[in-house]
Amino acid sequence: MADGLHLNGDTTSSSNGTASEGYLPAECKFTVHAFSDTILDQQVHFQILKMTDSLYVWIGTSPEMDALAVAMCTKYDSVPSVVNLIGSKADLSSTTLAQRLAKKTNKQCFVSYNIPTENMLLGLVEQRINQEIKDKPQLF
Repeated sequence: MADGLHLNGDTTSSSNGTASEGYLPAECKFTVHAFSDTILDQQVHFQILKMTDSLYVWIGTSPEMDALAVAMCTKYDSVPSVVNLIGSKADLSSTTLAQRLAKKTNKQCFVSYNIPTENMLLGLVEQRINQEIKDKPQLF
C-alpha cells in the first residue's frame, strides 16, 4: 500500500511497512455572501462563494446558470488567462468579468453571468461588484 493521507490526519503504512508521519489537511473554509440590487430597472442578484484562493461569483435575474468562465493570474502574462467552461463562446460577459475580477483580487475567479447581454448592464454590474469589494473586502 502506498503512503496516504486521510482527511482526519491519520497515517497509512507504506509498502515497506513503515508508517508515514501524520499530516493535517489544509484548512477548508467557504464563505457565502449574497446581495441584490436594482440596475437599469432590473433586480439583479449576486452570490459570492469565497474559497481559500478562489472566488465563485454568480450573477443573475433568475435562478439559472447558462454561462461559466474561469480566469486566473499567471507569471507569464499581465492579463489573466481565461476560459469559457459553459455557454456560448460568442457571449464574452462571463469571461470578461472573470478576467477583470481575477486581476483585481489576484485569485482564481469563476464567474457565471446570467443576464441577457446588454453592454451598459455589464459595466454597471461590474461597478456594483467593485463597490461591494470596497465596502466588504473580507468577503472577497
